[in-house]
Amino acid sequence: MTVYFKNNSYKYEVEAVMKLFCPLEGFDFVFDGDYDETGDSVLISVTDKLFVSAGLCGKEISAEAPLCDESERELALCRMLYTVMSELTGISPEWGCLTGIRPVKKVNALISEGCGRDEVFERLHEKYFISRRKSDLSYHTAVTQAPALESLDPKSYSLYVAIPFCPTRCSYCSFVSHSIRSKGAKQLIPQYVEMLCREISDLGEMLKGKNVFCDTVYIGGGTPTSLSAAEIEKIMKTIEKSIDISRIREYTVEAGRADTITEDKLIAVRDNGATRISINPQTMQDGVLKAIGRNHTAAQFEECFSLARRLGFDNINTDTIAGLPTDTFEGFKDTIDRLIAMDPESITVHTLTVKRSAELFKSAESFRDGYLTDDSVSRMVNYAYDALTRNDFMPYYLYRQKNTVGNLENVGYAKKGKEGLYNVYIMEEAQNILACGASGSTKLIDRETGKITRYFNYKYPYEYISRYEKMMGYKPELEKFLSGM
Repeated sequence: MTVYFKNNSYKYEVEAVMKLFCPLEGFDFVFDGDYDETGDSVLISVTDKLFVSAGLCGKEISAEAPLCDESERELALCRMLYTVMSELTGISPEWGCLTGIRPVKKVNALISEGCGRDEVFERLHEKYFISRRKSDLSYHTAVTQAPALESLDPKSYSLYVAIPFCPTRCSYCSFVSHSIRSKGAKQLIPQYVEMLCREISDLGEMLKGKNVFCDTVYIGGGTPTSLSAAEIEKIMKTIEKSIDISRIREYTVEAGRADTITEDKLIAVRDNGATRISINPQTMQDGVLKAIGRNHTAAQFEECFSLARRLGFDNINTDTIAGLPTDTFEGFKDTIDRLIAMDPESITVHTLTVKRSAELFKSAESFRDGYLTDDSVSRMVNYAYDALTRNDFMPYYLYRQKNTVGNLENVGYAKKGKEGLYNVYIMEEAQNILACGASGSTKLIDRETGKITRYFNYKYPYEYISRYEKMMGYKPELEKFLSGM
């Protein structure tokens, strides 16, 4: 599909709106060129008026509006484009034309202005066409996470440690993660652990004498339990030795998949300071697990969960995904019901997101055919909200991604007092995040201006290992920032 721009260059937001309706479509962009009306195309024009026209499958619809102030044009054009594409496709995404990944930040801003639940809905609906259900979800999330945000010390930071290895690669996955079954990964892991411990140690040296303290630790992946118990212990002991964690309020380790979890690994995690773990079935349907390339069963997940309980873990999260290939509404409902019965402290409900780098995108033509028209995924997400809140699991963090089925969302639900602090802080961009490991992203927030500066480690383990010294080039800037806090 070709998108034409006349007298404007609002490519980023226009593309984001188009992806709400054509998420797996590739786009060509033409600026101030001749408009070819043949074939599927969109025109975004700014002259003495605002004009949007879209043609799809031989049908064309257009809209126009008076010229407004330049600061308002981009949103006005996106609203017009949303309306036109809704009429063309018969689809009205519940998040309206809001394309940002952090909708709760907008709700928090409205609450700070004194808006109540109804006024929040009215403002969001008027500006972005957001539905009542999604507005309420955002509002309840904002209310639930408020104590975590209010308790945040501006001198604190969170430490993220990346383990980019998995036992196998799930069909929907687009993360930087290597299967430990490959010969290359097996050879890389010992070197990677050594270099990761070096980075943690180097960070610890930098932090000495700085007026900051570690608030939460999050070891994620990938699947951290792809490593051996000894390797996990080495990393965690390096954290304890290098970073002052005496004031931490939360220490999370993603235990991950049942086919990687063993008693000795959980003991290593427990005995080295973790206060929270995540054990992630994604689904309790064995057929779906097989379809996405997971080599474990729902029963194995239940055994791992029970083992963690016996070992004393009293803060366990479980992850699920709505919209997995071959899953049904009934199957997803069964997954949610069974997880509620197991009584974890938190349950995270993601919606399937398909990226071009995922095997699912490359191979599942039948899946892509029903990507937008099937409402079963929306029913899944709505059922999860209703069932979880009815059982005292409240939404506490929420984010959205591009290419998500039905333009839906990812939501963390937790029992009162068990909200994942790290999840809140990173999603609301409220705290400095210091990241170690391949694909780690350090995020620094200027409290006076609100400006966020990001520093990225190399994505791939072999780059991270071989180019470590070059990668550390940003460390002087990081140290300067920390010295000024």
